[in-house]
Amino acid sequence: MKSILVPIGGSSTDKTLLDTALAAARPFCGHLQFLHVHVGAGEAAAHTPHAEFAMGPALAQALRELDVEARTRSADAAQHFHDFCARSTITVRDTPALSNGVTASWHADDGHALKRIMQRARHHDLVVVGRAPKANGLPADFLEQLLIGCGRPVLISNSAPPSTLTGTIMVCWKESAEAARAVSAAMPFLTNAKRVVVVSVAENGEDLRDSMSDIARQLAWNGIEAETRIITPRDGAVPAVLASAAQECGADLVVSGAYGHSRMHQILFGGCTQSMIRKADRPVLLMH
Repeated sequence: MKSILVPIGGSSTDKTLLDTALAAARPFCGHLQFLHVHVGAGEAAAHTPHAEFAMGPALAQALRELDVEARTRSADAAQHFHDFCARSTITVRDTPALSNGVTASWHADDGHALKRIMQRARHHDLVVVGRAPKANGLPADFLEQLLIGCGRPVLISNSAPPSTLTGTIMVCWKESAEAARAVSAAMPFLTNAKRVVVVSVAENGEDLRDSMSDIARQLAWNGIEAETRIITPRDGAVPAVLASAAQECGADLVVSGAYGHSRMHQILFGGCTQSMIRKADRPVLLMH
């Protein structure tokens, strides 16, 4: 987990994103590749609510405002990067080399934001992203598309900066390919964690004891002494049950598969994954 991509938008959520990326890189003396894509007014308009309905002078005014916002975001993103590196005493380096600490580099592109971020994401071990309160020129389902298309684990930051990601890690387990891939992707974090709790929700009265015993055994072969918990949902939905379990065990990081269902020309994630993407109250590592 040495090469970590951090798409940075220049918004108010950048600080939490930066702190989460640093917490992810520290256990591995990793390299943070910051990527900012300047989204022009025309591209941003396609992803801005109601902009497509503007006409004449209203459209011209909307495009001028989007252009100003885009330029401000680009300037702020660069400033946030430089302030972060100075504040955290991070060496800025473009050439790969062995290091005893976290390093960082900056790259800026122009236009075609989703395509550029997706391509760069495939060339890194991990992608760290934030939950932006608005689109910032990107599609509203940017996180979903990134999870589907990049083929890499995606770490979504919380609204509060984490002190660590390797204190207590909660793994959400179910018998699925997505969960198996998520555990493999998270293994560098799991082997560095002080405590690992594997949680599975017994839906429809299924017996999960053998499954949980096997996953604990696999983790033990990797030097991880994991606790296992089987939860029987009563009145709560699965997302609420998992959120409560994460709260109870004091999880610094939640690991989960990202589960989707085919719908015409795109994949829409189910309620549990959507809750992880949009509403989780702690950092979440997802793998599709």
